[in-house]
Amino acid sequence: MSGFGFRRLTFMVLVAFLVWSSSMVTCNARRGRHWRQNRHTWPSLAKKGGKMFGSSHHHQKGGSKPKIQPPPHKALPPPPAPKPREKTPPSPASPPQKGYGSQPSAVFNVLDFGAKGDGNTDDTKAFEAAWTGACKVQASMVNVPAGFTFLVGPVSFSGPYCQANIVFQLDGTIIAPTDSKSWGRGLLQWLEFTKLKGITVQGKGIIDGRGSGWWQDSPFEDPIDDEIKLIIPLNNTLEERPPMPVRNELSGKMPSIKPTALRFYGSFNVTVTGIIIQNSPQFHLKFDNCVGVVVHDMSVSSPGDSPNTDGIHLQNSKDVLIHSSNLACGDDCISIQTGCSNVYVHNVNCGPGHGISIGSLGKDNTKACVSNITVRDIMMHNTMNGVRIKTWQGGSGSVQGVMFSNIQVSEVQLPIVIDQFYCDKRSCTNQTTAVALSGITYQRIRGTYTVKPVHFACSDSLPCTGVTLSAIQLKPLQERYHLYDPFCWQTFGELTTPTVPPIGCLQIGKPPKNRVQSDHDVC
Repeated sequence: MSGFGFRRLTFMVLVAFLVWSSSMVTCNARRGRHWRQNRHTWPSLAKKGGKMFGSSHHHQKGGSKPKIQPPPHKALPPPPAPKPREKTPPSPASPPQKGYGSQPSAVFNVLDFGAKGDGNTDDTKAFEAAWTGACKVQASMVNVPAGFTFLVGPVSFSGPYCQANIVFQLDGTIIAPTDSKSWGRGLLQWLEFTKLKGITVQGKGIIDGRGSGWWQDSPFEDPIDDEIKLIIPLNNTLEERPPMPVRNELSGKMPSIKPTALRFYGSFNVTVTGIIIQNSPQFHLKFDNCVGVVVHDMSVSSPGDSPNTDGIHLQNSKDVLIHSSNLACGDDCISIQTGCSNVYVHNVNCGPGHGISIGSLGKDNTKACVSNITVRDIMMHNTMNGVRIKTWQGGSGSVQGVMFSNIQVSEVQLPIVIDQFYCDKRSCTNQTTAVALSGITYQRIRGTYTVKPVHFACSDSLPCTGVTLSAIQLKPLQERYHLYDPFCWQTFGELTTPTVPPIGCLQIGKPPKNRVQSDHDVC
């Protein structure tokens, strides 16, 4: 019995040992599968950042097999992880300025090229030299520093071989020459930027045209605003030309051709911001044949009696945005000429001046095309006109898709004007052809007028169509002029709300015999 018991005990111990051994093999096998998964997923996880694997060695504890190491970095380097952007404090020497964009690739200071900035020395050549250097470097800057006054003659900063995105940083003052010799027989512009891509003029500086002498010498043959014929003083006397201010700063009689202070021609992506342009001999800021124009947070300043000193003049330009600016001048705050489309003007203060105008168009039997114009959120004070469209008899083409909205007028002589009989000379001959006007909307135009609230004078042969009036509230304010009721001639459209005063002269609907435009007329 004792032998049988011993054998039985030995057999049970052997079975227990075999069971225990089987359990250990299974455990080690599971450890091996787990490591193979980690080795397989390493390359994909490494793409997310290799540092996270520094503590994965804890998987190698225990077991009877050799330790398995992850692949070394030299065999399979993980791609570099992007570093987080660190907020670095701005340099005290050059604090960032709102709206001025990124740092320039190179700076060309006009002082480094010989400019004196004393207001007496001619610095034109220094400006030309600085521009020549900047022209060769993309995203460069011409720096006109604060605290200096630079006398600069007529100059053209021109392409078309200049690099893109040049910044003209104007923080000082640029003044025009005061001697007639500098202007020769007359020039159409003083400071000009031509055929450039991505040109920005910005800063806190001043461009001073010192134009009072030009205005004083202005010949009586110069054009006058034709709407003056509608303004009759209470004493029934109308001066043909108001007296000019006696502030002649210029030596010698100036040429009859007057320059625009700042002109851009044939350029793409043009920005003007921050600066002041004042006392230009003629237009202050002009864009001709430009695409992609932005003007904001700048000012124009000249006396209300300075002749033909438009604030911003657009011609043959598309995709234009003008906003958040103060315009005070002696003619149109903004004038929109032929070839302009997709123009958006908002949040502009206008006055003194002649308001915001489309035209004049069609002069000398020319074809004019203007479309998709929006003017809204405007403050006008003490201006001759508010919003106006003016065309000459004998012209062709069209003006269509115009919106004037939310215009606040204060002491404005003629807040709403369409004049298709415009004539800025002594006399003009009657002609049958005209620029076609259609799709003109006036909404929420409110405030006070001093002569006439509405003046619609459309062509006999081609009446105005699609003229819509909504929420017009204009109250008279008698000051120095005779007051008149609204006037309409050959004007068709609709009144969507009652108006103050009532504009009963507008003909509802379409004209009975509207002439079909010829191919020559269509834009």
